[in-house]
Parts: sequence; structure tokens; C-alpha cells
Amino acid sequence: RGGGCDLPLAHPPRCLNRGDGKAMGVAIKICGLTTIDAARATAEAGADYAGFVFVEKSKRFVTPERAKALAQEMGREVKRVSLTVDASDRELEEIVAVLDPDLVQLHGQESPERVAEIRATFGKPVMKAVGVSETADLHAARAYRAVADLLLFDAKPPKSMPSALPGGNGLVFDWALIAADRPSGDWMLSGGLTVDNVAEAVRMSQAPAVDVSSGVEAAPGRKSPERIKAFCRAVRSVLPV
Repeated sequence: RGGGCDLPLAHPPRCLNRGDGKAMGVAIKICGLTTIDAARATAEAGADYAGFVFVEKSKRFVTPERAKALAQEMGREVKRVSLTVDASDRELEEIVAVLDPDLVQLHGQESPERVAEIRATFGKPVMKAVGVSETADLHAARAYRAVADLLLFDAKPPKSMPSALPGGNGLVFDWALIAADRPSGDWMLSGGLTVDNVAEAVRMSQAPAVDVSSGVEAAPGRKSPERIKAFCRAVRSVLPV
């Protein structure tokens, strides 16, 4: 693959590699951080990735400067993820220059060609989000496998929600779709995960990593430190198979 970047899960974060050669756990991404309290809770809870949303229509929108300040509260041990939707090179250039993300998450309608272009241009690992509501969506995602370092499977907003953003809507898709047609390579599971359902989601899908946003919020766009910590504990409770 181009760009010379290591795959984000090729050198696993601390929860995937305990150093004893035995049990491996599930990587955790807390997405849509906007406050210092939430950033600190993310680090204290042992999450592996922190996501910052650069989509102005989102209640979780932050500027690159704000994202950098929040990331500095956590240190580089927590990997920084920039989330954009169909961003221009100019927008991405500013984000990369200011935040220096470890992973670039593309959550729009970016084509495989555009994903490859972004990866080559900015020299950063890329995660492509794919909306899922049926098996055909998983098959369509294969077109990104050769150009993206990770895939993120999220719930596709239904046609009854025409103004919904591509992610962060608290919607769940049928995890049995993943269980029946498990993806190859590195991937994350997202979509409506909460402290109450994440253990079941991991057991059913065998996801190597999970992503949560609305599921750890006290109100739209406002993360709860307590819910962040409870979510991480719930993920850690899942025994490896």
C-alpha cells in the first residue's frame, strides 16, 4: 500500500496486546469529543482512539485548534482520529497540519479512488466508514479494502431520515449480517452501541474494535465521563474467544 504508513491495528494498541502472548481484547474508539472532561475520561478509561468531528452541521463539531487542545489532554498514547465528510484537500490539509491525526476517518461518499488519493496525498492511515443495512452493503465495502487501512461499519440512516448525518445517529444495524459475512482485514463496529449492548455486539460480530459516540452522551453532543468509563468497562468484560 502507498503512503508508507503502518496499519493502525498492525501494531496493536495496549488493549489488543497485553504483552503476555495470551488474551487479546477489543480496541475502543470514543468519537465526537468536545470537552476537556470527556477527553480526560477517555484517557483514564483506557480507550485507544479519540475521534474529533470536523463537520459543521454536527453537534460534535470542533475546530482543528480545539481538537488539538483536547488531544493534548490525553497525550499521544490515545490515537487521534479526524472525522470528515467529503472534505476538500484544503480542509484536510488544515486538519492534518494542526491536529496531526494518527488516523483519517472518511465518513462521506468518498469513492475508492478518492480514498486512495487522500492516503497518498497526506501520508496518513485512512479508515473508510461504510453504512450498512443489508448484506449488499458489506459486499460493496470490499471495493475499499485495497485502498483503506481500516473499514468502519456503521448503521445506514433510513430514507425516513433524509437530513441525518452519515453517522452518530444512535442507530443500530443487524449484527448478524457481520456474523454471517465477517469482513477481512482490520475493521471497527459502530452504530448505536451503548454500555447495555456493546458486549453482545462484540460477541456476535467478533469485532476487533468498536466505535461509540451518542451511546456515551448525556445530551446530544455532550459526552458523559461516567458513561465513557462504563462503556470501556463493558467492552473489557468481553472474554476473548
